[in-house]
Amino acid sequence: MRVVDLSLPVYNEMPVYPGDPKVFFMKYRSIESDGYNLTQILLGTHTGTHLDVPLHFVQGGAGIDSVSVDRFMGEAYVIDLTYKKAEEEIKPEDLIPYESIINPGSKLLLRTDWYKVLPDKRYFKEQPRISYELALWLVEKKVSLLGLETPTINPLDNRKLHQTLLSGGIILVEALAHLEDLKKDKVFFIALPLKIVNGDGSPVRAVAIEDLYEG
Repeated sequence: MRVVDLSLPVYNEMPVYPGDPKVFFMKYRSIESDGYNLTQILLGTHTGTHLDVPLHFVQGGAGIDSVSVDRFMGEAYVIDLTYKKAEEEIKPEDLIPYESIINPGSKLLLRTDWYKVLPDKRYFKEQPRISYELALWLVEKKVSLLGLETPTINPLDNRKLHQTLLSGGIILVEALAHLEDLKKDKVFFIALPLKIVNGDGSPVRAVAIEDLYEG
């Protein structure tokens, strides 16, 4: 069994998506004065590697605490899209070669290596983008979870695409990293959020486990 970390680090004043809250770490207690360390962290629910649930863009949609925890983990397939360039759309035809493994309930991790652009601000503006046609196709296929190495779905049409995917029952995990470290295309994926009451999203520690079922 091999475990691979697919998460970006969270740190004070890290780059965030335009319009999102800035990240601040404040030393609340210290060993020197209090005998122990305690840090207060201020961040948005969609900071770094994070998860989106319907409430993020769907009025009255399910919050994190009302989504079954098994939706955030399970067998997943890595799809190599590293040939996609900056600002290029990802379309249904890019996933057609993988159609045999895309079934109702499938979890898909789209590898683009885009996280490597960080800390350049191009990371938030010039990413490869999910097309609206692909969003509709994924909903039609009843995909359960979609993981991306980009900070969002499509910065040019974020609202429309998020509403389409989230209302279509797809959990989104954005800002993944290090998918190139995986040696297998089929892994056990875990991205557990904090159990935030009426949460629209949450940072996650995303990991993939290879050879989970092999002796």
